Amino acid sequence: MSGQEAGGIGLGLFAVLIGAGGIAAAIRTRRRREHIAATYGATGGIVYTIVQAGCSSLLLIGGLGLIVLALLLRR
Repeated sequence: MSGQEAGGIGLGLFAVLIGAGGIAAAIRTRRRREHIAATYGATGGIVYTIVQAGCSSLLLIGGLGLIVLALLLRR
């Protein structure tokens, strides 16, 4: 494994980790704020949660794509 491959895989794993953390944070925030309906609605409500989870999902998918690309270019 060359340094470029390791760098691509490492960067992909980092993106996957951040994406998964973002999704978990969106879910955790939604669960915490549903007990305080007025605050939850004032901060964007479900729209904020959907946007946060969507962006984090794109980051996760991009990280997986980077890993696959690094492994395919190895051949």
